[in-house]
Amino acid sequence: MILGGRDTDLVLLDENGIRCDGRKIDEPRKIMIKAGVLKNADGSAYIEFGDNKIVVGVFGPRDVHPKHLANTDTGILRCRYHMSPFSVEERKKPAPSRREIEISKVIKEALKPAVMLEQFPRTVVDIFIEVLQADGGSRCAALAAASVALADAGIPMRDMVSACAAGKVADTIVLDVNNEEDQAGQADMPVGYMPNMEKITLIQLDGVLTPEEYKKCVETAIGGCKLVYEIQKKALTDKYFSNGGNN
Repeated sequence: MILGGRDTDLVLLDENGIRCDGRKIDEPRKIMIKAGVLKNADGSAYIEFGDNKIVVGVFGPRDVHPKHLANTDTGILRCRYHMSPFSVEERKKPAPSRREIEISKVIKEALKPAVMLEQFPRTVVDIFIEVLQADGGSRCAALAAASVALADAGIPMRDMVSACAAGKVADTIVLDVNNEEDQAGQADMPVGYMPNMEKITLIQLDGVLTPEEYKKCVETAIGGCKLVYEIQKKALTDKYFSNGGNN
């Protein structure tokens, strides 16, 4: 028996439980994160999450401009998520789309519980996310890279935010939905998670799940977040502790 999605020509899950890109249902795509890739930023990170390729630069804490936006009690977090015109198959317009504006807000809200903004009032931390190549799950990849970039900048944090999506494909809950599964599958659930604090900072759902499927989807995504967390920590360790910390 071969199972497919809305696109009947695409085999999303075969009779052996193998997905369209050769992965098992509980297997994430290849993930690579590198910290400190931009010398002009206070902190930065580069991530390859499947075929997603994303670079993040963090600036701050620094003075807020215009001044009337400053908060005397806490710092401000600003986030800009932008997809390069060449990041998708059909060239997109350089101007920010409604989707990019929405994802910018989603990532900012997912990071705010982790960042100790109260420690630097009257200042702002700016996060610039540039998607060089998109392949499904780019908001999770961007969120994971942004956390590493914040840590690389020395921003006080309660924990890093890890992120991974789960979803429903051919009536099966799977880990780390790729672009084909996102387009032709039945549900997609991005999750942001602080592993040390065991707190979810982001959860969205596109699709329909039963209560049992919803619970399993959340658990599957959190498992993926914990895998990403180890790679995030390794990225920082490789920069600051390899070669005597001279990187």
